[in-house]
Amino acid sequence: MRVQKRRIEKDFDNISNFGKLSNGGVTRLAFSKEDIESRNYLHKTMEEIGLEVRIDAFGNMRGRREGLEELAPVAIGSHLDTVPEGGHYDGVVGVIAALEVIRVLNDKDIRTKRPIEVINLSAEESSRFGGATLGSKVLSGKISLAGLNKYVDREGLSLYEALKDNGFKPDEIESAVLNKGDIYSFIEMHIEQGPVLETENISVGIVTSIAAPTRFRVNFKGVADHSGNTPMSIRKDALTAASELVLGVERIARDEAGPATVGTVGYLYVKPGAMNVIPGGVELGIDIRDISSDDKKMAVKKVIDLIVEIKKNRPVEIEYEILTDDEPVQLSNKVIQILEQTAEEIGLSYKVMHSGAGHDAMHMADIANTGMIFIPSKNGISHNIEEFTEMDDVCKGAELLLETTIKLAQE
Repeated sequence: MRVQKRRIEKDFDNISNFGKLSNGGVTRLAFSKEDIESRNYLHKTMEEIGLEVRIDAFGNMRGRREGLEELAPVAIGSHLDTVPEGGHYDGVVGVIAALEVIRVLNDKDIRTKRPIEVINLSAEESSRFGGATLGSKVLSGKISLAGLNKYVDREGLSLYEALKDNGFKPDEIESAVLNKGDIYSFIEMHIEQGPVLETENISVGIVTSIAAPTRFRVNFKGVADHSGNTPMSIRKDALTAASELVLGVERIARDEAGPATVGTVGYLYVKPGAMNVIPGGVELGIDIRDISSDDKKMAVKKVIDLIVEIKKNRPVEIEYEILTDDEPVQLSNKVIQILEQTAEEIGLSYKVMHSGAGHDAMHMADIANTGMIFIPSKNGISHNIEEFTEMDDVCKGAELLLETTIKLAQE
């Protein structure tokens, strides 16, 4: 193995300090102080290993190692932002593995025909602004300047304002868009966020397709009133209406949609939130995912039909907004074949599999030949302080990333 565990561990330990919590987890929300600190560390590290760092209008970072010829680069990387009270591995392992690829190439004085770029994509997690994989959506031309104000955090700060506050250039967002072919290939290494690899004792997963989400924000408006003096027959209870939708999403995903459909109500805010007050307002978020576009559309239609039915039967106002409506993605057969061949050559057990979680790779596939490497997650846990992956498994994934990157960069 040519990658060095101690260097990977050093980067991992350093980045884990940005947003580290006393309970062992991490909170590093997109464009927060902690996220900016992690970016500054990455920027410095990229320069130390000889990369030319470019940061676009949306804050996407690209550290470039020049090639022998003027060709489109091979890009490798992932993201540094996290969910609230999350783990230290999601996304981060892909960035630090990419750094190690460059270090090995430098150590061995390997020159590649194509340039190689280490990428940190902005705002992959939806936790702060309600939309996921925003950096790769910007690169693939799916978010306009007008769209930046659509994303707002819980404090009322828009994505546009957050970018502006951190010195980025949202007004020049179109300058960040890449055309198909501007990047030759993209490989994202990531923890599996599921139990399959660990359960089957397999070193790496090679991803063939990525499920896509449709996400709703739904607001219920009733009337807040006294819980003791308001008869049941005249209540306008926003929470009881919302509860029908919560259970309905579960039913639709489990029983009425496709075999791979999943549905989640991931948050629910109740106002005013007092035990002796009938809830007058509820906001909730729905996440519907599938690897089949048709099955996902069917589930989404059923959810919308249910919202209409609840509104008809209950004395509350209901408004919904679709925040994200992505299409499931098939990754590059060419990259998949190279990953399989390389895993066999270096003696890694592998499983060809799909991803139920969304990733930046799903949008990068619009721009470049794209592949993904999964490494095991202990007990399948992710987006949780208990998230854990053995550093030896990170090294195995990094070794596959290294050898595959070299092959692609020599084409």
